[in-house]
Amino acid sequence: MGSWVLINAPWYKALGTALKAIYRAVDAVAAEEALTAFEASFWGQRYPAIGQSWRRAWPEVIPFFAFPDEVRRIVYTTNAIEALNSKLRRAVRARCHFPNDEAATKLLYLILNRSEKEWKMPPREWNMAKAQFAVLFGERFIRAMTA
Repeated sequence: MGSWVLINAPWYKALGTALKAIYRAVDAVAAEEALTAFEASFWGQRYPAIGQSWRRAWPEVIPFFAFPDEVRRIVYTTNAIEALNSKLRRAVRARCHFPNDEAATKLLYLILNRSEKEWKMPPREWNMAKAQFAVLFGERFIRAMTA
């Protein structure tokens, strides 16, 4: 569960600023210190369920800090990913049934290709993230980018 479902919309910006210290921390130790500081802050006291939610999900959050900052910024700005997932779900839901797995795979392939043509601009700092992805994933990433 995300932090945003626990609060009212007028507080999104202020809460986002308060949480920024956690997900922009340099490593997992600094992030946990930032989470502890958040829990002691005004927002943590006002919405204790947010801190509890982060603590419950902490084992899934820690691997995130193994990546360089440029990669993490691309990963946690998920609006593009959520929009793409929404398109894929909508396409699958509209057809309900597929004769086989290959038919479903072909549909998803077509939706991905059509969606790629609609993308106007790459995410901010994409070039820095691409360089980091190339270092982390090597030849596998380069093949994916040229395919």
